[in-house]
Amino acid sequence: MGPRFRGDDSSFAVTTVDNNTLRHITGTIVLAGAGKMGGAMLTGWLARGLDPKHVVVIDPAPAPEISALGAQGIRLNPGEAAPADTLVVAVKPQMFRAAGAALKRWVGPSTLVVSIMAGTTIAALQEVYAGAVVRAMPNTPAAIGRGITVAVPDTHVSAMQRATADALLRATGAVEWVDDEALMDAVTAVSGSGPAYVFLLAEELARAGIAAGLPDALATKLARDTVSGAGELLHRSELTAATLRQNVTSPGGTTAAALSVLMGDDGFAPLLTRAVAAATARSKELAK
Repeated sequence: MGPRFRGDDSSFAVTTVDNNTLRHITGTIVLAGAGKMGGAMLTGWLARGLDPKHVVVIDPAPAPEISALGAQGIRLNPGEAAPADTLVVAVKPQMFRAAGAALKRWVGPSTLVVSIMAGTTIAALQEVYAGAVVRAMPNTPAAIGRGITVAVPDTHVSAMQRATADALLRATGAVEWVDDEALMDAVTAVSGSGPAYVFLLAEELARAGIAAGLPDALATKLARDTVSGAGELLHRSELTAATLRQNVTSPGGTTAAALSVLMGDDGFAPLLTRAVAAATARSKELAK
């Protein structure tokens, strides 16, 4: 089972939870890997009320800010080990074969394993950890609490364990659940790799502005603030992206002139379709 909760277990037999759920966890959460993504999750857990004394962090070279959390009660690289209620695996995928076996001492028959490793399948995880496994794909905006994570459970995951995983993943942003693991390659291509596409847009918009005659610093600021501001508008608005685009576009205006290029036969749409297809194919290759 997942972490033990105070109170009636039936009240947590759901797939989503409120922000207070982490405050009620009394079981042990082991976080393996406290890098950028793992560290962001840990920060989110503590901010949402998870008691530090229930957290164990395994990291051979923890950042100073992670080490400092020991003063709050987090156990960092303890010598002794016992089966945890939940093991969150946040190591680099290429390190999993070595690190995964070393982490088996934290896994018992009732341990829930949550993986955020890209390209690592449920089958690969179950070769190391027999039992309940959730495979999840977060993205880098998790570092500021604005991430989006897609998760898929294996058949051994109970409703309560799914609620536990949801609570832990939701600490860095929104969570969507799917039942078909085959979708995770496309998820990786769209949301996992997606922030890089947006950063490239800001980068190239600045470059185009410079080519149009703007000073470097001004072009960079205009591009950066435009992309981040438009993203925030999209986040807050109930309108679709297409409607927001149309609202900016006056017939025969400057935006329409630009969109006639971006939306042409060799423009943004077919290019992005090919890019996502390439990322999806690569994700499938990495999972073999």
